[in-house]
Amino acid sequence: MMDASLLELLRKVDTPTVCNAIEVAQGKRGFSDFTRGTMLCSAPDSGAVVGYARTARIQAVSPPAEPADVIRARRMAYYRYMSEGPRPGVAVVQDLDVPDAIGAYWGEVNTNIHKAFGLSGALTDGVMRDLGDLPEGFPVVAGSVGPSHGFVHVVDFDQPVVVHGMTVAPGALVHADRHGAVTVPDDVVPELADAVATLMRSESIVFEAVKGRQISFEEFEAAWAAFEAART
Repeated sequence: MMDASLLELLRKVDTPTVCNAIEVAQGKRGFSDFTRGTMLCSAPDSGAVVGYARTARIQAVSPPAEPADVIRARRMAYYRYMSEGPRPGVAVVQDLDVPDAIGAYWGEVNTNIHKAFGLSGALTDGVMRDLGDLPEGFPVVAGSVGPSHGFVHVVDFDQPVVVHGMTVAPGALVHADRHGAVTVPDDVVPELADAVATLMRSESIVFEAVKGRQISFEEFEAAWAAFEAART
């Protein structure tokens, strides 16, 4: 479990910063556990969604073929699962209808339910709706926006899922905002706060040299050399 200071830090920084900080901690480029493509955020000006993944898969284009009592039992088991587990938690839900997803699983009802369970937000490659009516403090990062829930139903849960090209295992530490999402490797977590601090110190060298100023190439070259030295 992460400590309170790391959680506070991660809620303040954006997802690109976390991606870069992971590379700082690993001492190399090439980290690739992040989403691909454009995602949408229900509350783009809110803090980041941070937490341990509670995973599930859904479908909505066609009605379920199983008996109604089986579907209902799975739905309630899913809700029990989402109500449990480590906190902070994030609901990470793959829509099996992508790229033709139509069922807005994340609307006013489900967001309020999951927030009441103590989850911090939701990440999905599927659809969200009821924008403007979603509860404060529960951002949804989704693949699209649409008006209908279709025949949306839970297929399974507590299994690895794939959201916009990113595989997420149950319990993985997820960071998401309007840029998309990233999963943080377990071995990086203890080093993440120091990596973020190192990243910010090194980037400040460039910002102090160029923001609001006009400089020569020679001045830039010196600042860039200092930036590269500080980053490693």
